[in-house]
Order: sequence, then structure tokens, then C-alpha cells
Amino acid sequence: QVQLVESGGGLVQPGGSLRLSCVASGSIVRVDDMGWYRQAPGKERELVASITRGGITKQLDSVKGRFTISRDNAKNTVYLQMNSLKPEDTAVYYCNVAMYGSRSPYWGQGTQVTVSS
Repeated sequence: QVQLVESGGGLVQPGGSLRLSCVASGSIVRVDDMGWYRQAPGKERELVASITRGGITKQLDSVKGRFTISRDNAKNTVYLQMNSLKPEDTAVYYCNVAMYGSRSPYWGQGTQVTVSS
């Protein structure tokens, strides 16, 4: 069994910052790709950013220059530093983790991020 626990969401004013964390625990052989998705009301879930075990990152165009994904392999943890937040960043954010030996990735429970004045 693998568990993903997310933290760091909340309410922030436009222009503010939040840092999301997602810790993987349980029966883990090796954590491979890690990423963050988000889903706003009435919209499809979209990939915000991803990072390989070696540190290669990809990001959604609309968050480039504002969001930074990073990871700590020793702690099986992925982070999403979100700066200059905009109301359109409001969504439930989910971490997504691929594990060696597992056919499909694991999902976190989701954490709400609300950007509003």
C-alpha cells in the first residue's frame, strides 16, 4: 500500500504565494516521475508541472515563471512553490506519483487552493 499526503493549500490574495507538499509513504521500491495536476470547477484536470527522478521538469505555459516544482528523493516528497498567484489558479491541486513496479500512478486526495481578494 502506498499513501500520498498533500498539504499547503489555502486561501491567498492575488499576488500571494503558497507552497504545496506531497509525501509518499508505504510499500515503496522507488519513486519515479512526480507531478501536480489541478482541476477547477467545470473544467478538466490538467497537468501543472512534473519532475523526473533526475530533476527534469515540465510546466504548463500559464504557470511558467511563477510556479516551481522540486523534489526530495530521500524524503519521497514533491513540492510546488506557487508565486504571483492569480484568481485563475484557483482549483483543487492533486499530486501524482509514479512508482517503480506499479502499472498506474498514485493520486493524492487533493488540496484546495483559492486565490481571491
